Amino acid sequence: MTSTAAPLGASRHTPSMETGPGAFAGAGTLLRFGLRRDRVRLTVWVLALTLGTLATASEYRTLYSSPEERAAAVSSMGSPAALAMTGPGRYLSDYTAGAMLGHQLLGFTAVLVGLMSVLTVTRHTRDEEETGRAELVRSAVVGHHAHLAAALGVAAVANLVLAVPLALGLTTAGIEGVDAGGALLYGLAHTAAGLVFAGVAAITVQITAHTRGASGAALAVIGVAYVLRAAGDVGDDALSWLSPIGWVQRTHVFVDDRWWPLALCLLLAAATAAYGFALSTRRDVGAGLRPARLGRRTASAALTHPLGLALRLHRATLLGFAASLGLMGVMYGSILGEAAGMVKDVEQVQQALAEIGGATVTESFAAMVMTVVAVVAAGYVVMAALRPRTEENAGRAEPLLATGLSRNRWLGSHLAIALAGGTALLVLAGLGFGLSGAASTGDAGLVLELTGAAAAYAPALWATAGVVVLLHGWFPRAAAAAWIVPVYGFLVGYLGPVLRLPEGLRNLSPFGHVPRLPAAEPAWTPLLVLTAVAAGLIALGLAGCRRRDLDTK
Repeated sequence: MTSTAAPLGASRHTPSMETGPGAFAGAGTLLRFGLRRDRVRLTVWVLALTLGTLATASEYRTLYSSPEERAAAVSSMGSPAALAMTGPGRYLSDYTAGAMLGHQLLGFTAVLVGLMSVLTVTRHTRDEEETGRAELVRSAVVGHHAHLAAALGVAAVANLVLAVPLALGLTTAGIEGVDAGGALLYGLAHTAAGLVFAGVAAITVQITAHTRGASGAALAVIGVAYVLRAAGDVGDDALSWLSPIGWVQRTHVFVDDRWWPLALCLLLAAATAAYGFALSTRRDVGAGLRPARLGRRTASAALTHPLGLALRLHRATLLGFAASLGLMGVMYGSILGEAAGMVKDVEQVQQALAEIGGATVTESFAAMVMTVVAVVAAGYVVMAALRPRTEENAGRAEPLLATGLSRNRWLGSHLAIALAGGTALLVLAGLGFGLSGAASTGDAGLVLELTGAAAAYAPALWATAGVVVLLHGWFPRAAAAAWIVPVYGFLVGYLGPVLRLPEGLRNLSPFGHVPRLPAAEPAWTPLLVLTAVAAGLIALGLAGCRRRDLDTK
């Protein structure tokens, strides 16, 4: 007698039920609800990307106001390392401020728009299933495809809305080389890139049963797309045509204004979304297409301890940040030898580097890059330190704390991974920066010098973690506000010297008190003070966590 049971993760529904009009029942309601849920989150994304673009465009107009300065920029941006960091060399043929946007900024913002789209789709699909809300919603008159359709709709609306302020802002800014048609193309290029990566996320949410896994897989695709674009711009141009980021950059906006590459993005977005819908019919709600790996019959010794369990929970995020920061260090190091030539005719940048100090432009440039590395590492620290809040909201902390595990040990295990992991990321990025920089400049001493310069930011990361713990302990609903620390640190630490912001603003950030090695002289006092502040914040946060009630489910 043959079994008729469906395999684990497979759907029992008939194909006609999944592909008929009823499969999308309730999608419109879920779309409106999703837009309402994300109205603040998406508004922040749109405003940040728009204001960042307009500020950068204004900066280009100021920094490269004369033909001589633009000619110097062309000569410095034509090297293989610079092209890998920016975009195709076609933009250099008419290097106006508008062309600089397409060349230097479009590829970077396409990554950010992809991040926004991926997080939006996974939030409204896999996260809903993982928390059990999707099953509850589907008990009503809601079709099988409604959640995915609504999630893609929210991402599409966000990407379309983003194009409007970008186009209007650039059109009215009065920037050389920017016209209305090019500005509209520039805005819609972001929309096209965002739709592609939303479609990618529609596939990854079908593969794995976990939100972090789905997001991580989609973000890995974004990383591969960026690497293919960089490799194609430096060498064989064919590689760039394998990347949607390469497609949007090959619109050659504000130079040739080619629209047809956006059609490639739309076709790929439609194909990936359709494939995501098709895959969703082959699994159950809450399951993934990839079968769950059979675990051991008994837990490993590490998983029986809070620290081992915390490391297991943070492992994927830590590895992802390690790969990203390692690659970032290598890429920045590859242009370290050309830093002096890149900025020699740009007065404002030279002044900013002079304020940082350093015997050479190379040291000053390396010190500025360290701020970026530290802020990205701080992003991991914030995510890791917020993980206890996620566990608490999901109801997984309460069963653990019902045993003999104390709140201090539970929270401290996650905090230890955040602190140690963030420090390890700094060292890894500094090592990659040093090795690549040594190869670029021929100075082997940069390996230890830049590794130490990166490690000097560890106390600032610990202070950032202390802010997270403090908010989690005393003001848990406001814990996500800790993201202000790395964002503000980037604004005043990296952009501050170029935009000539007052020095006092930098002192409000923990990163502003770290000696800017290798340009500055080592100083232990601020690092010890930051360490003491971090210890105090953590102690206060742990005390608050012990005194308050858990958010129970």
